Amino acid sequence: MQDLDKALADIVAIRSQIARDTAFRGLGAATVAGTGGLALACAVGQALWLGDPSVRPVLFFGLWIAAALVAFALIGVEAVRRSRRLHSGLADAMVWNAIEVFLPAAGAGACLALVIARFAPAEIWMLPGLWQVLVGLGLFASARILPRAVQGVGAWYLLTGLAVLAVSAESHALSPWAMGLPFVVGQIWLAGIIHRGARAFDDDL
Repeated sequence: MQDLDKALADIVAIRSQIARDTAFRGLGAATVAGTGGLALACAVGQALWLGDPSVRPVLFFGLWIAAALVAFALIGVEAVRRSRRLHSGLADAMVWNAIEVFLPAAGAGACLALVIARFAPAEIWMLPGLWQVLVGLGLFASARILPRAVQGVGAWYLLTGLAVLAVSAESHALSPWAMGLPFVVGQIWLAGIIHRGARAFDDDL
C-alpha cells in the first residue's frame, strides 16, 4: 500500500512539474481584448456621467472593481474551457498554476485598497497607479507560462503606474482616463501577443 501511495504521489508531482514547464494556452486573445474594451467603456462612462471622481471616490473605485471582477470572470471561464480542450489531462493543473502566478498581485491590490481606504483615505488617489504597478509585476511573473513578450506589457503597466503616481502627486486628483487608457493599450497589446503565440503554436503542429 505504501508503494502505491508513493507511486501516486510521484505521478502527481510529475504532472505538476509538467504543468509548470508547459506554456499556458488557456487565455483567448478576443476575451483579453474584450477586457480592454470594458476598461474603455468604464472610462468613457465615468468621464461623461460621474463628474469629479474625487467627490465620489467610492463610486469611482466601485465601478472599476466591478469591471475588474467581470474581466476576471470572463478570462477565468474561458481559461477553464480552453484548457480542457487544449491541455487535456493537464487542464486542472495548468489552471491552478496560472492562478498561483496571478493571485499574489491580485491579492496585494485588494489588500492595498482595503488598508488605504481604512487607515489612509486621504491617500486613495494612489490606488490607480499602484494597481497598474501590481498588474505589471503580475505579468512579469507570468512570463514563465505565457509568451516572454508579455514582459513588454508588464513594463508598460509598471511605467504607466509610476507615471500616474507622479502626475497625480500634486493634485491628488482621480481621473477615469488615468485608469482606462493604460488598461486599453495594455490589454490590446497583450491580446496581440497571445494571438501571435497561438498562431505560432498552430504553425508548429
